[in-house]
Amino acid sequence: MASALRTPRTRKPGVRRISVSLNEQTYHALDRIRRERKFENRSQAVADMVMHQMAVHQQDLGDEVMAGTLTLVYDENKGTLLRDLTRIERDHVAEVISSLHVLLEENHVLEVILMQGPAKTLRTICDELVSCKGVKLGRLNLTPILLPPLHRRRP
Repeated sequence: MASALRTPRTRKPGVRRISVSLNEQTYHALDRIRRERKFENRSQAVADMVMHQMAVHQQDLGDEVMAGTLTLVYDENKGTLLRDLTRIERDHVAEVISSLHVLLEENHVLEVILMQGPAKTLRTICDELVSCKGVKLGRLNLTPILLPPLHRRRP
């Protein structure tokens, strides 16, 4: 009877409510993450985790078009490394959109490469770049949310 008297909450358009049961330890871990990452509420924290897992899942599918960044740390003094990295990026000019180079200590460079394309292709580019002699670290982060078209071709 009490539920019949409740006024329905107004929902945001396009938002669906779900119910999740968690054991005590997981519940407290979620609250700790929510506080530490400064989410307004648990729903925001859970939505962030679901989006992350969707991106990971779509990366595994292979042909899904995704946007992302590849972060590299390398020693710029290693032989032909700079030439090799540039050649690989040029070979994939359709996927490599831009890059940012930051000079670090001891001749190291932090490079962040913005890319978009099929997840399998982006992973291949990552593997090619990371396997170059002198690259110390490489991490690929992808998202299913795409960049808008940068330029329209004129007829």
